[in-house]
Amino acid sequence: MDILQPCDDCPRHCHVVRPDVPTGRPLSGYCHSPLQPMLARAALHFWEEPCISGEKGSGTVFFSHCNLCCVFCQNSEISRDGAGTVVTVERLRQIYGDLIAQGAHNINLVTPTPYVRAIRDSLAEPLSVPVVYNCGGYETVETIESLRGKVQIFLPDLKYLDSAIAKRYSGAADYPNVATQAILAMYEQTGPYVLDDDGMLQSGVVIRHLILPGHVENTKRVIDWVAGHFQEGQVLFSLMRQYVPHGQACRFPEINRPLSDEEYDEAEQYLFESGIEDGFVQEKDSASESFIPAFDGTGVTK
Repeated sequence: MDILQPCDDCPRHCHVVRPDVPTGRPLSGYCHSPLQPMLARAALHFWEEPCISGEKGSGTVFFSHCNLCCVFCQNSEISRDGAGTVVTVERLRQIYGDLIAQGAHNINLVTPTPYVRAIRDSLAEPLSVPVVYNCGGYETVETIESLRGKVQIFLPDLKYLDSAIAKRYSGAADYPNVATQAILAMYEQTGPYVLDDDGMLQSGVVIRHLILPGHVENTKRVIDWVAGHFQEGQVLFSLMRQYVPHGQACRFPEINRPLSDEEYDEAEQYLFESGIEDGFVQEKDSASESFIPAFDGTGVTK
């Protein structure tokens, strides 16, 4: 890893020189992350899209810290509070092997952006299963390009196509332009999605969108963008209704409530009329804190 190189790995462009390991005091930069990866959990995960979790589970590695820190993040314990354990690149590679030995369909890197340098090093040799880059969509095209040949599946959010709410909830008014350009770069890299005979995703892009209460119009703009940029058979689209007030949502009254049935029905109907054929929708019972995993270090330390 280039320890002394100022960090431009994400669109925040903090230009800080990040330490290799935590120093015992708050770190500079937006994500407050060291270069060496911090993990909160590494285990089989069964709550992703069916083509990723399958029957055996996705080998999910949850990284601590985040370059977005959305106010409603259900993983705020790790994305904002930074709970986790520092591991070496060598240990990270061992964790991949442990998960594959447990039968994981893939290695699923959740919120990986702060540690992209270490991740590239950990993937110097190909794995026997696909690698999933599971991110908030707030990525530079350069970072996506640096993962060419190392990542087979991109699983980005497309949270906002409204700059005002992107700024309000994620402090990133440039999110719409940045995320859409990143997703186009992801697709350029993977091409149309490929499923195996068991319906498991081997390569491609799955675009996720979480419907926020009071912001169905933003959801419609996201659906329009996906429908306008991709044809049938190119990408998968996942419309998510799992929103529950979490993290700092209590500070924002308009989103400090569950999504209503009427809001979801409106968004789902718009999706069905959009022409998007490839993808997923969620059941109402997905909006539950019971689906948030325990960030207790499972699978991280020996």
